[in-house]
Amino acid sequence: MDDLFAPPTQQWRRISPAYAMVLRIRMAVATAILGAAATVPVWLLAGWVWGVATIVACLAWALWQWVRLGRLVRSWGFVERDDDLYLTHGLWFKELTAIPYGRMQAVKVESGPLARAFGLASVELVTASIQSGAKIPGLPQSDAEQLRDRLIEIGIGDDEDAR
Repeated sequence: MDDLFAPPTQQWRRISPAYAMVLRIRMAVATAILGAAATVPVWLLAGWVWGVATIVACLAWALWQWVRLGRLVRSWGFVERDDDLYLTHGLWFKELTAIPYGRMQAVKVESGPLARAFGLASVELVTASIQSGAKIPGLPQSDAEQLRDRLIEIGIGDDEDAR
């Protein structure tokens, strides 16, 4: 079954493991906010035992997410080929996307404040179809810049070939 998601002939290039920390920080902040919002009313209305149980449930959730996010980041991979870009990701529901460079309309690079703090950026390939676009998160900024430039160069080359 894994052959279905294997790259055609090359090895997958992986995203930065530091991206897991970006996702983990986001998860920890969201869990702390939602956990506090749930714990305070439970503690006040149902008593301290249920309040402690809510805190334990939030901590268990955070621990499970911590491990899962590391595995999720390790599941990402991409391969640049001569005519297309292959992208794969997913733990339970694996996904493989092949995007022909001829369908490329734009290349977007983005990096939020947390990703920038870790020196990371995302590269998005915009195509004519909403379903066939691709986003590669968690690339080191230098790799994102190089990928962006290569994809733009390929796009310009295709435009010149069409003329």
